[in-house]
Amino acid sequence: MLIRITENGEEEVLSAEAQEWGRFLRYNYLKFDFTDIREEGLYKIRYGTSETSVFRIAGDVYDRGIWQPVLEYFLPIQMCHMRVSEKYRVWHGLCHDDDARMAPVDHNHFDGYVQGPSTLTQYKPGDVVPGLNVGGWHDAGDFDLRVESQSGEFYILTLAYEAFNVDYDVTTIDQEKKITEIHQPDGKNDILQQIEHGVLSVVAGYRALGRLYRGIISNDLRQYVHLGDSATMTDGIKGNDDDRWVFTEDNPVRELTTAAHLAAASRALKGFNDELSDEALQIAREIYKITDGTGNAATAKLHAAAELLISTGEREYRDFLLSQTDLIVDNIEKTGWFIGRTEKAINDTGFTKAIRSALPGLKEKYEQQSAETPYGIPYRPHIWGAGWMIQRLGFQYYYLYKAYPDIFSPDLIFNSLNFVLGCHPGSNAISFASGIGAESATVGYGLNRADWSYIPGGVISGTALIRPDFPELLTFPYLWQQTEYVLGGGSSCFMFLVLAVRQLIRGG
Repeated sequence: MLIRITENGEEEVLSAEAQEWGRFLRYNYLKFDFTDIREEGLYKIRYGTSETSVFRIAGDVYDRGIWQPVLEYFLPIQMCHMRVSEKYRVWHGLCHDDDARMAPVDHNHFDGYVQGPSTLTQYKPGDVVPGLNVGGWHDAGDFDLRVESQSGEFYILTLAYEAFNVDYDVTTIDQEKKITEIHQPDGKNDILQQIEHGVLSVVAGYRALGRLYRGIISNDLRQYVHLGDSATMTDGIKGNDDDRWVFTEDNPVRELTTAAHLAAASRALKGFNDELSDEALQIAREIYKITDGTGNAATAKLHAAAELLISTGEREYRDFLLSQTDLIVDNIEKTGWFIGRTEKAINDTGFTKAIRSALPGLKEKYEQQSAETPYGIPYRPHIWGAGWMIQRLGFQYYYLYKAYPDIFSPDLIFNSLNFVLGCHPGSNAISFASGIGAESATVGYGLNRADWSYIPGGVISGTALIRPDFPELLTFPYLWQQTEYVLGGGSSCFMFLVLAVRQLIRGG
């Protein structure tokens, strides 16, 4: 039954037989439909002796305190090369201002970074690489800066800024003084300042190295497992043994994907930081031109061309995409979401017809996979919780729906968000978004995990699957497979989904 919480106590609003859904993993599922209930207020559902947490039905349920913590807390707290304060509280001091030294060659780092037989730059192993002590976010409990995490983060923020016109200012960010003050407005749009912070790191790396960095990370295991204030990881003096290492690599997929992200970010930064915008676009063009886009990198080349076309309108990128129509169609699951955003710029009837011919099959695939679960989303987790992948799917699916609303329904967008907020397998039905929801992940794998604490707006990886059929989500801060925060997705995809659902509810 559905119960409303009123000033006079509990009031039964709806009582009905639950409908059998069927078996999923080790559980039998029932469904209770209360879609027709529209009166705003506080509610809970009771089934036998079990009850849900109290929840709210309201038109403004996604307006406040749900997407904002990502911008208010999580991203500022994760900022590297800054001192981050919140009034009297210092989240961390100015950190890693001595970045970085060139990693040794023929080295396999314990966190998976591999430096080959060459540094691929003018620098020798151990040399100080100047200019790397700017921008970036710690990812997320390890204090490293992976290029895909940095660019992926500012890319999702860029698309959110463009799609939802995000204009929010509660944080002061001073790049010159390297100071961030949470809950102290500075008259600048926070999302643009965060995009700028991420782009600064990637552009500075390219400027110094003549190529993208693979990542910047602690060189010593004792440093790597450090918890607490990141300012105490190194001494701030360049050129000694405690400096982080910078790795490079030849990786066309990562390089072209980063080029796509830079091309997009250049649009958001135009009028906010024109010099950085121009440099980001220039680097994107250069990477696109010099990087081989065959084999595994073929769809990444398409992605880069698509964002460059949107940013510049130049014929070179349009002609390339037209020439790759068959490749796009054959890989529509990977390409459809970003290609749909280019159709107006391409403006070719044959191209549109070819793309549309592939979409019904993609729609059917998503519907079949979603029907396999009571949550209305594909759920096929691998080594860690599936929350991040489901959020990314919802983020990408939004663009399929917006480009082709006559083919795709918005259901997967809503269901992806609901999954993160608690509609997921297992007895632990908390929200994966820390500090968001009636019950949420308040023990997370972040910089303060040793305190069994959390960072508001951080989104954990979520429920893992213990084969063959046991969904597990423990309240334990050292299980990265279940409770880790991440950059380049996770929180930013969650924020995007909330903004998307809010837009859809309002008829946008």
